[in-house]
Amino acid sequence: MTNRSNTLVAQQAMAALDQLKYEVAQALGIQLQPNGYNGNLATRDAGSIGGNITRRLIQMAEQQLQGYKR
Repeated sequence: MTNRSNTLVAQQAMAALDQLKYEVAQALGIQLQPNGYNGNLATRDAGSIGGNITRRLIQMAEQQLQGYKR
């Protein structure tokens, strides 16, 4: 596990975020290393992955909020 400055409220979120990272990378055609080291990953590719993860998380939150509206 890597040293991160952000802390997660639910530890299960770490596995879900990692899974999402690999799904997004695969959808973008970006190959991530299975050992977790991606030091050779281009900054542009890393930004694309992060931006798409953020976009998906926002979509998920919006869908949840729509379910709360009555």
